[in-house]
Amino acid sequence: MGHLMSNKAKIQITFLVFLFFVSGIYAKTQENENSSNKQNQIDAPLYKPFIERYILDELKLLRQDQQMLRAEVSERVAAAKLDASDRAIRYTADTTNNIFYIITASASVLVLLGWRSLRDVKNNIETITSEKVSHLTNEYEKRLNEIEEKIKIRSEQIIIAQEEISKSNLIHSLWMRAGLEKSDQEKINIYDQILEIKPDDTEALTYKADALLDIGEIKWALSLADQAVEQDEKYALAYWQRACAKAELGRQSEAIEDVKVAIQLSETLVEEVENEKFFESLKSSQAFREMVNM
Repeated sequence: MGHLMSNKAKIQITFLVFLFFVSGIYAKTQENENSSNKQNQIDAPLYKPFIERYILDELKLLRQDQQMLRAEVSERVAAAKLDASDRAIRYTADTTNNIFYIITASASVLVLLGWRSLRDVKNNIETITSEKVSHLTNEYEKRLNEIEEKIKIRSEQIIIAQEEISKSNLIHSLWMRAGLEKSDQEKINIYDQILEIKPDDTEALTYKADALLDIGEIKWALSLADQAVEQDEKYALAYWQRACAKAELGRQSEAIEDVKVAIQLSETLVEEVENEKFFESLKSSQAFREMVNM
């Protein structure tokens, strides 16, 4: 029991010593914080006046520099004005001297040329001026005539182009009408209108020949097909229509030759040979059958 009491007393003593130690540390910390706050309170008022003094000195130096710069600029402006005045005076003096030199030289030249009076000078100047003006007038008249001629030619070209465009539009509208027309006679009338506008229209001649074949005008169709071939030897449909007309007239060998030429110029026509009603009389020909089966 006594042993336990002694241990308990030791623990209490140790705890008391620990409390005194912690209290001492806390007191020391508080003392340090108080001394630091006092140091800040002491230092704060010490450096503020120095900053204010520094700023005032800088402002003073800046004002002095500005005054020196203003004085320097004023001196330079004054020097520049003086230099400009000197140049103006020098230029005026030089110009006056040059004018006198020119007058003297002109008078000397006039004496050398024999122009002894102002009237002679005036007359000679008028003569020279008139010659120059006449020369320039003739030159500009020539240029204006050339420009006028070019404008005239260009205007004629524009008018011709407009007429061609108008004709092309009219022909196009007539072709559209012909494509919609069901009557062969009306188609022929439309093709006639196209040929009135453009007599050498190979396509119109060929299509008119086709319409004439449909109404039984075989010889007339053959004549138009011949005209179309003469105008364009590379137009396959012209040979085709001529072959149709010749086949109807019993000229089979000539018709077969025209069909061959048409196929050579346009291979797509081979597919139409069997369907062409005007070639019925040719189907009995050996040459025609060989040509179709090629």
